[in-house]
Amino acid sequence: MIASSPPSVSRSPWRWVPSLYFAQGVPYVVVMTVAVIMFKRLGVGNKEIAFYTSVLYLPWVIKPLWSPIVQAIGSRRGWTVVMQLLVSAGLACVALSIPADSFLRYSLIALAFIAIASATHDIAADGFYLLALTSHEQAWFVGIRSTAYRFAMIAGQGLLVMLAGQLEATTGLPVIKLEVAASDSARATLEFSPPERSIADSAVQRVVLADDEVTLSLRGRSRADVQSLIDQARAWNVEHGFYAAPTDAESKAQEKTSPGWRIQLEDWIRRRFGPDAPPATTASDRSGDAAVVWMRLAQPVPEGVEQIVQFGRAAGDASFQVVEGERFSLNESNWSAPFAAVVEVDAKLDESSAAWFDVRSGNLTLAWSATFFVVAGLFLLIGLYHLLVLPRPAGDLPAAGGEGYRLAAFIDPLVEFFRKPRIIALLAFLLLYRLPESQLVKLATPFLLDPREQGGLALTTGEVGFVYGTVGVIMLTVGGILGGFVAARHGLKRWLWPMAIIIHLPNLAFLFLAYAQPESIWITTAAVGVEQFGYGFGFTAYMLYCIYIARGEHQTVHYALCTGCMALGMMIPGMWSGWLQQLIGYEHFFAWVMICTIPSFATVAFIPLDAEFGKKQPEEGA
Repeated sequence: MIASSPPSVSRSPWRWVPSLYFAQGVPYVVVMTVAVIMFKRLGVGNKEIAFYTSVLYLPWVIKPLWSPIVQAIGSRRGWTVVMQLLVSAGLACVALSIPADSFLRYSLIALAFIAIASATHDIAADGFYLLALTSHEQAWFVGIRSTAYRFAMIAGQGLLVMLAGQLEATTGLPVIKLEVAASDSARATLEFSPPERSIADSAVQRVVLADDEVTLSLRGRSRADVQSLIDQARAWNVEHGFYAAPTDAESKAQEKTSPGWRIQLEDWIRRRFGPDAPPATTASDRSGDAAVVWMRLAQPVPEGVEQIVQFGRAAGDASFQVVEGERFSLNESNWSAPFAAVVEVDAKLDESSAAWFDVRSGNLTLAWSATFFVVAGLFLLIGLYHLLVLPRPAGDLPAAGGEGYRLAAFIDPLVEFFRKPRIIALLAFLLLYRLPESQLVKLATPFLLDPREQGGLALTTGEVGFVYGTVGVIMLTVGGILGGFVAARHGLKRWLWPMAIIIHLPNLAFLFLAYAQPESIWITTAAVGVEQFGYGFGFTAYMLYCIYIARGEHQTVHYALCTGCMALGMMIPGMWSGWLQQLIGYEHFFAWVMICTIPSFATVAFIPLDAEFGKKQPEEGA
């Protein structure tokens, strides 16, 4: 471990706080999101992807268990830089594992290594933040660090995936584009008609399409008819060996094994608090129009070679989706047969629109391996940059002066945390402050998408992307930055109650939307924007109070415990939120969310807080 440092050298936090929290977010989004896309592209099944990526989340959940080690050995600065270099090495190992025969096994080992190193980096970086900044600076930069973390999310989910997609497009066969449109004048056919004659050949190897464009009808179709089309396309592709038959039917039997007490509880909740009238079932029988897209290879596939073809939406209205046939495997025995994908338009789309789909058959292994090498190089540069620019706080020393590591050094910080004055009030705040939001966030998007007959707002997928994914994210970021600025100016004590009110009262916007069900998308956008701004602004109080709780000799460990409680407080209520909403409907669910603000406000009333915390002190300088 890098040794503890000489006395502090004053360096502007602007030089390292944004980059430090950008570095904190990148490995998380790589493991949790980018790896999911990579596995999907490389042919791993949904069941395996969901299971393995869920297991990979474990290090971030249990990181408080080894936080005493970070505090007891070496400096937080040293841990931060070393973990960044180890994350870089782990990313390079993922890149090297992708071309291997057993790539899934080796890549999962590398990703687990990254997850552990990243969780350890979070402990060290948060501890370093507390040591290197005054309480005033901590309050000032809490919004900036959150914004930098969100930029890492955007970079990982957007730029890295775009890079991989570009490499996929340029390392294999030419990309073929297909326009899919929808209009009132189109004739809905829902025909499954495999081409009797081979699709036109090409002198060079490429994917050829039966049609250059597809037009769907805006008139709704029977869900049974669309499902029949999907089933026929799936059966055709499985029969010809383009992909394996789905294996997820076994999970349906588990739904009928619920214990009797649960059935009785659900029945009691539904009778007492359910919607006044049962939701209409006609909406579930209606679907958007769909069509089959027929494709095939122009030239034979060499013996022993597997040619992967992928089909997906690349641009345009998100209301168009591939509902069957996203990835095909072709070889010397099935290359000449046409393969089928099914595209469907959202039943709620009521005006002419279009989207563009890509048929890609690039070198997926090379594309994703190169992408991870790029990320590894980027993280290596970040680690070297922080080696040079991170300040050296005088207090960044091992616990107990670094005199050996004993079991007590592991246990004492945990014991001291639970000996804090009014610890019950502190734990209640950590677990309950976001109780309303932990449930609302899980159902906000489904509420916007669900049909009006089921209590939703019936927005299209593209509209939800604008309302929640664009305007909502912008307002969330603005609220977070503004919250940090005002807390730094006047201190957390003055803004604690306003922030608690501002994070919770805007939840009334969803209660209003559920009861009013406005037709105007601008009313919905404004309501969601207000709620997201309030969440970003009010969440500042939570982050700053975690810093306040963590003050003292073991602040690195204690801050890790606070963030662990934060994750637990979001996870458990989120687990039951969907179950509860299905029983009582959206109107009563959002009313329940507002009721949940009561325990949250109650915790704010009982927690201790110094009046000067977060303010700029005279000795901190100008």
